[in-house]
Amino acid sequence: MHAQASVAALPYSRANPFPARLLINRRLSGPESAKDTRHFELDLTGWGLNFEVGDSLAVYPTNDPGLVEEIIHALGATGDEQVPRPRGAPTPLRDALLRDYSITQPTPKFLRAIAHRANAAPLLGDLLAPERKQDLGTYLWGMEVIDFLIEHPSARFTPEEFVGLLTKLQPRLYSVASSLKAYPDQVHFIVDVVRYESHGRVRKGVASSFLAERADDVPVPVFPSVAKHFHLPEEADVPIIMVGPGTGVAPFRAYLQERRATGAKGKNWLFFGSQHQKCDFAYGEEFETFKKEGLLTRLDCAWSRDQPEKIYVQHRMNDNGAEIWKWLDGEGAHFFVCGDAKRMAKDVDATLRKIVQEQGGKSVDQANEYVEKLKSDKRYKRDVY
Repeated sequence: MHAQASVAALPYSRANPFPARLLINRRLSGPESAKDTRHFELDLTGWGLNFEVGDSLAVYPTNDPGLVEEIIHALGATGDEQVPRPRGAPTPLRDALLRDYSITQPTPKFLRAIAHRANAAPLLGDLLAPERKQDLGTYLWGMEVIDFLIEHPSARFTPEEFVGLLTKLQPRLYSVASSLKAYPDQVHFIVDVVRYESHGRVRKGVASSFLAERADDVPVPVFPSVAKHFHLPEEADVPIIMVGPGTGVAPFRAYLQERRATGAKGKNWLFFGSQHQKCDFAYGEEFETFKKEGLLTRLDCAWSRDQPEKIYVQHRMNDNGAEIWKWLDGEGAHFFVCGDAKRMAKDVDATLRKIVQEQGGKSVDQANEYVEKLKSDKRYKRDVY
């Protein structure tokens, strides 16, 4: 009784995340797809916490054990040396590299130390000059800490010095792809597993490969991260337009589950995009079912590689400009975008402004003003990364 009481008294927090259990690790993309897109289901039984659709969960990964051993070897260490941790008591080097430190991206501090200590790294020293930032970025593409340790054996570090050049291993945020009203003790994620080759080595995303390859028999520590700016409208009858290509579809699967569970009457329109309909239509069957049920009012898909010219979600928006304007201006719809910030979200934003201008008969300035008002009224919401 006493032991249980003390366990129950441990509230979960960012510093003490909940140890979830991985239930399902399923590949969503077909074998012929260029991507390895996966659906993960985690068991949250007994966590006593909460999230809303639109929120994210922070996943606290551990590093690849194979890579950890290579780094220990390159340092000429045993792995048992005691080293400081970002917080808490010192720990053996092996554990620190597995759990505490980021061991893939080289930090500026690490690069300066290599340039300073290695016999043959003058090029690196030059590239670290502030005005060479872009050149440095090009040089570093696909390079990791391990490459510098192997390439510059003359740069020697004690284990303690080495970890002093690293940053803390940060959790990764994933949008929740499920509603607690539909799956009370679970959370679902959709994740592209990052894996590519450069300089003759296979590189892996820390968190995506942790979930895909190493989480079957270890806990997956998670803690919710609230995204107040990205919640469903409070009024159940307000229409929503959702633009979520690729893994950006995660929150919208959760929205649809939530609206179905609460019997919300608002119309729902989803724009989804990926490379090929045949092998990249994540949750395609579910969305088709939602459409048959009348929950999903409209589903417009853009397949970029299924025809000679590239078709993206913003092209599908353009095709439906009059209808989008009707939903927005006539029916007070909320407009949501989730996914890649660099290109997709920019293109979608430009297309939205063009639709408002053309369909609303507005000047460029008036259209921009209209869109800015949508933002300040919390009717245009973005979760982009």
